[in-house]
Amino acid sequence: MSVTSVTSLTSRLRRSPRGPSRLRGARLPRRLSQLGVGLALYGASDALLVRGGLGLEPWGVLHQGLSELTGLTMGRVSIVVGALVLLLWIPMRQRPGFGTVCNVFVVGIAMDATLAAVPDGRGLPVRVALLLGGVVLNAIATGLYISARFGPGPRDGLMTGLHRRTGRSIRLVRTVIEVAVVVAGFVLGGSVGVGTVLYAVAIGPLAQFFLRVFAIPGAPARSAAVAAGSPAGAILRP
Repeated sequence: MSVTSVTSLTSRLRRSPRGPSRLRGARLPRRLSQLGVGLALYGASDALLVRGGLGLEPWGVLHQGLSELTGLTMGRVSIVVGALVLLLWIPMRQRPGFGTVCNVFVVGIAMDATLAAVPDGRGLPVRVALLLGGVVLNAIATGLYISARFGPGPRDGLMTGLHRRTGRSIRLVRTVIEVAVVVAGFVLGGSVGVGTVLYAVAIGPLAQFFLRVFAIPGAPARSAAVAAGSPAGAILRP
């Protein structure tokens, strides 16, 4: 859809007070479906990266390190970390959405289910395939759940809250947080490797593409998972 078409549609909805609510109601089943599928695929994509054994995405490194330390499954660690990060929203006066709460649980449950179903990759070709599949699936999942606009994930809210409180750019805040979790996770035994680098380089462009693919016209902007502007402004994580 062109910019002109979007502008025209927005103008018509603003002139009709009943238009937006009707549109949002009609889109609700699709938004709920995208949220659920997106979060489940996100957990599955993290599991594929684990089975590939070539390096995880930043928060995955921390989850794996804590899993090694505590003996809990990575999915359970993800749920606990998500809940603890959500508590940090309170002093920053961040308000969670429906998707935020779903995020805490669905990603971890899907991760453990996939880890139980998919064995470790044997041989470099299989491990590379798992890595590439994990990165692409992660981008698809990101496009699905962010476009549903039910609120950011716990880690997203931490980033956007610090951005608001400190006045620092989203890019800087995200970089500091992700470097910190990678270092902490690596020290605890998390996997850092070529997959970590590939993820960092590829996830932005891929997720931007899938955000356009799965965009839902008329979804309420107030619950967007991006701190400022449209989803094109930043790629955030569950």
